[in-house]
Amino acid sequence: MKKLTTHLLSLLILLTTAAWSQDSPQLQLPRVTLSAGMHLINAQVAANPQQRAVGLMFRKDMPVNEGMLFAFEQASEQCFWMKNTLIPLTAAFVADDGTIVNLADMQPQSLASHCSIKPVRFVLEMNQGWFDKRGLKAGSRLSGPPFTR
Repeated sequence: MKKLTTHLLSLLILLTTAAWSQDSPQLQLPRVTLSAGMHLINAQVAANPQQRAVGLMFRKDMPVNEGMLFAFEQASEQCFWMKNTLIPLTAAFVADDGTIVNLADMQPQSLASHCSIKPVRFVLEMNQGWFDKRGLKAGSRLSGPPFTR
């Protein structure tokens, strides 16, 4: 157990160091088109630990219908914070079938943790208010290639 704890701590330090050593936004990630009813989303996909660690850090703005989809290998409680993130965001914690499990508004530069209320593999970050303005809430469904039905 101690060896596993040491390994996990080392991995956390490595990921945190990688995120802190980058000082510019990552803009060249692969993209996927998602839909929320009639609303289209152009989402960058953060699919590996380094991409997920940096996320939307250092972005000064983001187009209205653009976001970032964080894709994890397996469902678990996902928690996000806003270190080095300059724009207010809303995180949608999303089940495998595209159902929004819960939403969390997050403030720039905050270290407050925002978590899914149940295990999920996907988190979609959009400009704060994007979901609310479109009437999307827990129970609403997203569709697109990552989500199976």
